[in-house]
Amino acid sequence: MSKLEIKDLCFSYDNSRLVIDNISLSIDKGSFVTILGHNGSGKSTLAKLIVGLLEKKSGQIFFNDEEITKKNIKNLQTKTALVFQNPDNQFIGSTVEDDIAFGLENRQFPHDKMQEEINQFAESVGMLDYLKKEPVSLSGGQKQRVALAGALILRPEILILDEATSMLDPKGKATVRKVLAKIHKENPDLTIVAITHDIDEALLSDKVFILSKGKLVKDGAPQEVLRDEETLLSLKLDMPFIYRMEQKLSEACINSHAETIEQLAEDIWASK
Repeated sequence: MSKLEIKDLCFSYDNSRLVIDNISLSIDKGSFVTILGHNGSGKSTLAKLIVGLLEKKSGQIFFNDEEITKKNIKNLQTKTALVFQNPDNQFIGSTVEDDIAFGLENRQFPHDKMQEEINQFAESVGMLDYLKKEPVSLSGGQKQRVALAGALILRPEILILDEATSMLDPKGKATVRKVLAKIHKENPDLTIVAITHDIDEALLSDKVFILSKGKLVKDGAPQEVLRDEETLLSLKLDMPFIYRMEQKLSEACINSHAETIEQLAEDIWASK
């Protein structure tokens, strides 16, 4: 079942050049998809169109098989949550606890039940011990986990991550990826859309969409799309490290179809 379907979508900021150029795609309920592309490819614009922050030039967007229009866009917005690349821009409260609770307060959630919700979602991202901390005292990875908790507490049907790890160091990125994998496993009905230019992040997903100059140029399972070296090179994208290593091992006559570094290590040892 499609959670989100986009048909022939077009958008322009200046009514001249199309930033989103006739894109059609379908995202299944409960799937984890990645929209991949360099800066200027249109991926962040696409995210804003999905949640109604921008108005399309033409085309259609369907949510749960219902076409989204000006009249019902608010219904979609209450069922989606967007996490941006810079968590500092999303922090409102003076403590982690206040920030996670902010969305619930806007929805007039009962105060007597709020603390239980805050604790549950802080724990889900590994931030339960930091509730009384000031957001400014946190690391980049910790801040992004707080932003994730603030989005998840709204119990969205679609979670959109717009370059959510692009400002993090490798350790912070790895931590957030691990949290996302956990969230995806524990919430089978939650649809996650990760927008990124980091090709290694796409390995987490069920499906990958690659955008270039506002067009959808390739889509499919990451095991297929991210092994297509010719297409990736034409778009100035690298193959993920794991697949580049797999390619080198194949040249050395070591067979491997590993999806993790640990599996790759096992294949290397098994070949000796």
